[in-house]
This record gives sequence, structure tokens and C-alpha cells, in this order.
Amino acid sequence: MDDRFNTIAGWVLFAGIVALGSSIVAGEVFHSERPETMGYPIEGVVLEGEDGAEAEKPIAFYLASADAAKGEQVFKKCAACHNAEQGGANALGPNLYAIMGAPHASKPGFAYTDALKSKPGNWDWQSMSDWLKNPKAYAPGTKMTFAGLSKPEDRANLMVWLNSKGSNLPLPAAPAAGAEPADDAAAKAGTGAGDGAQKAENEPVLTEQQTGSNPKNVGGEGASKLTGPASAKKTN
Repeated sequence: MDDRFNTIAGWVLFAGIVALGSSIVAGEVFHSERPETMGYPIEGVVLEGEDGAEAEKPIAFYLASADAAKGEQVFKKCAACHNAEQGGANALGPNLYAIMGAPHASKPGFAYTDALKSKPGNWDWQSMSDWLKNPKAYAPGTKMTFAGLSKPEDRANLMVWLNSKGSNLPLPAAPAAGAEPADDAAAKAGTGAGDGAQKAENEPVLTEQQTGSNPKNVGGEGASKLTGPASAKKTN
């Protein structure tokens, strides 16, 4: 009886060792890495943020075709904290009537944070666009929890609508079609100046003796300082 039990236990142990060994071998042979991006690629679909995405244009470009009616719809995302009616009360955020063109942190009766109080200037088109895009980046330390409007079209529509609520700022001139961004033009201008400076640095520097040996170089402010054989010959 004991021999039979030992035999059975031995075969069970042997089978377990074989199964474990097979699992290890199979794992090594059929090992696969987890893909960095889960899912299956679909041909012809470009993900947001990839290199093929169109770069955002200056806000003036979107303001030229902005729609105040659409901006009123966008404002519904803000209505939980703001109102934009004349004489409207401050809520979690300040009343926004006549906000366009007004100085930062200027609405009476609202407790602004130091982050906005310290911002110079007025709410012009660019500053309001930057604020609406990312409030925490525009004024680090602000208590406004809104994440922002990533689409420039939404920001333009909203600003045009806000502008109709007691502000009436003139729209900025739309950039000319095909106009080069100012930053790129400045970078190219700087590159050209740098090339000239580099060429000047690469020009050979002549010693006084080399300069004196060439009659074309004699004259000017450095002529009286020439020394060496060349100057001796001219003296003789």
C-alpha cells in the first residue's frame, strides 16, 4: 500500500515538474512585448497632436470669421460661474459685462487673486485668448479651475460675443494670406546677421609686417605704425 502511494506521489510530482518546465520554455519561445500604444491603427486616420496636425494661427485669423451666436453657445460652459448681463451680480467669477478692453482684475466687488491683480494691461484680444486657452498658464496661482478652450475657433466666437456685451472693441486686422509669422521672420533676420558676423570672424587678420609688405595696405590710421623691413625701405 505504501509503495503504491509513493509511486503515485512520485508521478504527480514528476508531472508538476514537467508542466512547470514546459511553461517556462513556452514563455521564452513565444515571449512578446507589450505595445507602447494599445489598439489597432486605422489607415487614413490622424490622431490629434501628431505632426500632421495644422499649427494654430494667430487669433486675429479666427476673429475675422468669428460668429457671436456661436460664442453665446460656448458661453454656456462659463455660465455656472459667470454672467455677462449689464448690472449682473458677481458669482463664483466676476460679472463679465464690458470685460473686453477693461483692465485686469477691475470688476468692483470681486475678490481677485494676486495672480490676476499682478497682471499688467487690459483684456485685449490676445490676452483674453491666452487666458481662455489656459487660465493657469496665463496667471499661475489663479483660483479659476476651468481647464480652458483648446480650439481657437471657440475662443474667437466667445470673445466676439463678449465684445458685443458692452465693449465693442475694434477687431484686429486679419493677417495677410501667406504672411510669414513674425517670429520666423525675426529668426531669419537674425540668421542673416549672424552669417555676416561669422564671415567677418573668418576673415584673415594681417600682421603689421604683412600689411607693410603690400603697398595697397599702406595708408590710413595704421600707416604710421608700420615696422620692419618694409618701413625701413620707405624711409631710405
